[in-house]
Amino acid sequence: MKTKDLAIIGLYTALLIGAQLALSFVAGIEIVTLLFTAFCFYFGVIRGVAVGTAFSILRILVFGFFPTVVILYLIYYNLFALIVGSIGKAMNKKLNFKKHLLLVVTVALLTVCFTLLDNIITPLFWGYSFSAFKSYCVASLTAMIPQVICAVISVFLLLMPLVKVFEKVKL
Repeated sequence: MKTKDLAIIGLYTALLIGAQLALSFVAGIEIVTLLFTAFCFYFGVIRGVAVGTAFSILRILVFGFFPTVVILYLIYYNLFALIVGSIGKAMNKKLNFKKHLLLVVTVALLTVCFTLLDNIITPLFWGYSFSAFKSYCVASLTAMIPQVICAVISVFLLLMPLVKVFEKVKL
């Protein structure tokens, strides 16, 4: 990787940490998904994985060390980077309305997968009983539903402008 790549990765990781911190007090409302989608779509899998990994590890400094969250984030954000970065490559970083809708649906499904992964990782890690597992899954819906809605709306409205900014800046 070039120095420019490392600078972009560091800057974007800091942006994601700041974005998560700024909205951390509101359950289910976030812009990390939008920002990470735009980054992975435009900058690709390798840079996306670097940002996803750095973000997953560095957020420990802000939010504390929770083993299940570290595991969840390392799996989810790297998988996200792989999928969205591959879509960006397949689409040659160009969005039209149909491609944009496909990406919105993909991001919505990935956001649901975030909660589903958490519903598997956390109970397994902590050894929840089946009853506690069911309760945990039901309780997670209160954060998942607004998070999916927020991701769909933000990606639908703001992804194209963000990608255009990346194109104009020629990073």
